[in-house]
Amino acid sequence: MAIGTKELGVTELDTFEDQRLVEELRKAKEELFNLRFQSATGQLESHGRIRAVKRDIARLYTVIRERELGIRATPAPVEAPAKKASKAKAKKADEADAPKEEAE
Repeated sequence: MAIGTKELGVTELDTFEDQRLVEELRKAKEELFNLRFQSATGQLESHGRIRAVKRDIARLYTVIRERELGIRATPAPVEAPAKKASKAKAKKADEADAPKEEAE
């Protein structure tokens, strides 16, 4: 997903987990740094991009803070259905870890 686009709207941010929000924030800050560097060296073509990335950063901070305060709901974690084979492997591993009685 590109930073500074309409895809990074509040409705889409509501579906992201906290870890993904932090990752998107890191990407946005990195992009802002690169844009500022390009601007300082005279290589920046689109100055409006800086404004869009700043707004995305503010939007991300807002959603994160609202979740901390309990204003905005955190999405429910989606659990993948467990496979039968993995359950059998886990059972075998548990049996192998169980202490065995020594025969005297």
